[in-house]
Order: sequence, then structure tokens, then C-alpha cells
Amino acid sequence: MRFLRRGEHASTLDLLVAGLGNPGREHARDRHNVGWLVVDELARRHGEPAFRSKFNGRLAETRVGGHRVALLKPETFMNESGRSVAAATGFFKTPLEQVLVAHDDVDLEAGRLQTRLGGGLAGHNGLRSIAQALGSPEFSRLRIGVGRPARGDPRDLAAYVLSRFEPDEDPEKLVTRAADCVESLLAHGLTVTQQRFN
Repeated sequence: MRFLRRGEHASTLDLLVAGLGNPGREHARDRHNVGWLVVDELARRHGEPAFRSKFNGRLAETRVGGHRVALLKPETFMNESGRSVAAATGFFKTPLEQVLVAHDDVDLEAGRLQTRLGGGLAGHNGLRSIAQALGSPEFSRLRIGVGRPARGDPRDLAAYVLSRFEPDEDPEKLVTRAADCVESLLAHGLTVTQQRFN
């Protein structure tokens, strides 16, 4: 997955995957933390690299099918995710299109995935923070659908995303498919991945 043109300064990475979430055991299985769960699944599949404290988050480096990949879990809380992502992006000299942000999305039906390059921020505070810190919204995204509260659910949207998945939502399957999507992006590129997963 190389988008660099001849003469551009090459990154030391093929992909920086930033999974968004909030730190703390109480948030570990929240819908809002699905990005972290995807990063953990990728680490589990590819050698279980050790995560270390770096860039206001937890960072691990691994190889996925011959590609050099950094896995980042910002620990700044969602609204300040940009501080962590921008620090890692600057360190690795990663072009924006090779920064993939995995995040929950209430505007996608639960269980749906969508990969894209750039686009709007959809009211997501983590994306807004990253766009501000990077100076552009033109980074890659993996939108992971968590849906909205069902009719009659008394929770507001904030309480809903900060609550745990229900067992019938099958979060393990969702995380597995999202990790498959990242692997496809590396192996086949954006267009093929969109056809397969969007």
C-alpha cells in the first residue's frame, strides 16, 4: 500500500493504524473503544508485539504480510486523540493517506464497515481532534458501525457509545471483520477493500 510519488520523502512505515478509544478498565469494552479492540486484534494476529508507552498512548510495531505497521492506542481520551496521532505521524514521517484511524460510527448501522480516504468528521470528537492536529481531514478512516439507540432506549447518544456492546451485537465478529479489512487494505489497496467490505 504505497501512495508515495517519486521524490517524496518515504515514511519508515507502510501504515500507521490508530484505534480510537478511552483509557481505563471501565471503558475497555465500550462501543466507543471499538478502535482499540481492532488494534488489539491486529496485534494478536501478528506476533503479539509488546505495546510501550509512547506518543501519549500505547504503541506497538509489527509486520503484516511483509508490510511495516505501527499500532497506536491514544490514551489522551477521545477528545484529545489528535495529540497522540500527530506525534506518531510526525515521528514516522507518515503521509496522511497512510494514517488509518479506526473508530466507532453511530451513523453506520451496527456491524457495517466503511473504509475511505478523507471525508467529513460526522460530529466525532476524536476525528475532529485528529484533523485539527494534522492540519487536514485527508487521512484514511475505517468507520465501524455501532448504530444508534433503539426506539424507546432512554440513553442519549453519549451514554450509548460509552456503554458496552450487547451480546447479540456480536462484537467479536465485528472486530474480526474490521481487522480483516485492515489486512485487505495493506494487501490489495483501498479500491478492492471498499468493494469487499463497504
